[in-house]
Amino acid sequence: MAQEQANPDEVVLGQEINAARVVTLNRPRQLNGISDRVVYILAQLLEKWEKDDDAKLVIFKGAGRAFSAGGDLKMFYEGRSDDSCLEVVYRMYWLCYHIHTYKKTTVALVNGLVMGGGAALVAPLKFAAVTEKTVFATPEASVGLHADCSFSYIHSRLPGYLGEYLALTGARLNAKEMIAAGLATHFVLSEKLEELERQLLNLNTGDESAVRAVITEFSTDVQIDQDSILNKLSTIDKCFSAETVEEILKSLESEVSIDGNQWIAPVLKSMRRSSPTALKITLRSVREGRKQSLPECLKKEFRLTINILRSVITGDVYEGIRALSIDKDNAPKWSPTTIEEVNNEDIDRVFKEFSSEHELQVPSSDSNRWSGKYEHTVYAKSSQ
Repeated sequence: MAQEQANPDEVVLGQEINAARVVTLNRPRQLNGISDRVVYILAQLLEKWEKDDDAKLVIFKGAGRAFSAGGDLKMFYEGRSDDSCLEVVYRMYWLCYHIHTYKKTTVALVNGLVMGGGAALVAPLKFAAVTEKTVFATPEASVGLHADCSFSYIHSRLPGYLGEYLALTGARLNAKEMIAAGLATHFVLSEKLEELERQLLNLNTGDESAVRAVITEFSTDVQIDQDSILNKLSTIDKCFSAETVEEILKSLESEVSIDGNQWIAPVLKSMRRSSPTALKITLRSVREGRKQSLPECLKKEFRLTINILRSVITGDVYEGIRALSIDKDNAPKWSPTTIEEVNNEDIDRVFKEFSSEHELQVPSSDSNRWSGKYEHTVYAKSSQ
């Protein structure tokens, strides 16, 4: 069995086994948080393997008890006084485009937490096997960010207004719910994941029907639980289809007292604890995503992330990270403090297009598919 060994201490391990290629996110103590180096190596591996005729199948997995808990928040906090996080943001959005459009068959083996940017490495793949330990969420609004890393595209294509619900509340889904919502494809017991991976490595093909047959052999048909949030979709659609965050909150408040709607109280509590500015940005971004292409969503999200990290209208993201990850007091002091105080003209400012050379350079065709790298942008040149 041909195998290329990687440095075991590297943050991303790349293995070449037969016709398969394996990516292992390897920061288990940080729950495989996505750092600048993680994104850099991932992009290098994926470009190399897509161009390699011998590579037929690419498998993604995480070391330890998480697949990936998403972006490394402390990295953003430490870079709050300058543009030091611009590179990782640019690289991540550029990588998201290639994850969504990858030319080889892809499989994610997802055990444990899969959140935010980590989930952006799973939801677009052809196959995603999730386990009884898998927990999905996009909780960015709760720390002053927005549904990022292509999630204005992904969430806006979920059933009904489930995407708005997930983006605005940070609600968690289990594996069964991920499959029902279309965020994963197969349920596999965690104890069977290793053997599934072995069978995939031995397959020696990227043929989708062959890969599907192997995963199906290890998977179990599942039904969502009776009390699943996905059984509340009619109410979610009724409330989260409202035009503004204020109207969504009002609609939820009018529904909460109805018998059987006890689940709404924690939803309201969660939204009220989130950054009012982030909620407004998030709702608009997901709504716009319904009518935007993948490149349009990624360019928009890149703008939003850069403007938020630059505190163009508020420093809420740093206050949110401080409260969650630095001081851990879970008592962020948002500015402004209420939804009503958020100025819509300020929201317009963070959505405003950059000059063409400052936009995310998403490849326009397959002939220049791997162009637009950070190194060739105005950002890299200005940092030298």
